[in-house]
Amino acid sequence: MFKACYSQRYFSVTHTNSMEKLQYVAQVVVEQSLAQLVDPGDIDPAILRTLHDPNYVDAFLQGKKPLAEMSSFKWSEQLRDAVLAIQAGQLKAAKIAFNEGVCANIAQGFHHAVYEYGGGFCTFNGLALVAQQYPDKKIFILDCDQHGGNGTAEFTTRLPNLFNFTIFGLRYGCRDFERSIGRYISRSDGTFAKYEQALYEAFEQILLQKTDLLIYQAGMDCHLADPFGSTWFDSMALYRRDCMVFEFARKHRIPMMFVLAGGYQTLPELVKLHVSTFRAAGQFY
Repeated sequence: MFKACYSQRYFSVTHTNSMEKLQYVAQVVVEQSLAQLVDPGDIDPAILRTLHDPNYVDAFLQGKKPLAEMSSFKWSEQLRDAVLAIQAGQLKAAKIAFNEGVCANIAQGFHHAVYEYGGGFCTFNGLALVAQQYPDKKIFILDCDQHGGNGTAEFTTRLPNLFNFTIFGLRYGCRDFERSIGRYISRSDGTFAKYEQALYEAFEQILLQKTDLLIYQAGMDCHLADPFGSTWFDSMALYRRDCMVFEFARKHRIPMMFVLAGGYQTLPELVKLHVSTFRAAGQFY
């Protein structure tokens, strides 16, 4: 059984399901023996000041508006503590993945955060954080959220060991850079065959970059029942996507960690989709 980072501190009340869902996913993962939960401990906020603009980090830690609410979440001490715990989970999960080959962080809220501020339910960019903390390792982000990973794309211009490949149905301001590639698949006119082609292109880049750690954003907002979803992306297609990624990483012995990313339908259905990612991982780990 592989490990997954999680703490009850991850929970925070928001106006979406974005952070509430984490506790339910963790509960089902334990009940169905899909992963062994590991408490990630704490993170020193000083680390975040070296990743993001220190003025932004301090504003969030102290609840100073408007910067403290740039992620679109109403600030609270509970939200602050949850975000810090989740960032600790990113670093703990990366460490475990390097040592054991795979690890999850039952978390979301990273890829829209840029250097100066957060956005799109993302406070700090925990994907770029891993690259910063492992400067001698090549970190590859495979972002399969429905929204383009604009923040991570921008961080590739700051961190030479970070490569971003994002497949999306909504651009969300995402731009391509030297080490960031975006692939748009239409929500209405796309097909899973086109999505597979984009995945195979990402796999080629992962090998070309001689990746030391693959971080997979297993977004569920692509699902056809999601408010932002694609009409052709059903549950079986999402499960197939997950299996393709885990099978590839396992075959090529590339250490990997994965996170939940987006999803905005009702909690019971959303939790099922996220748990299916753990089932897919269990087939190969």
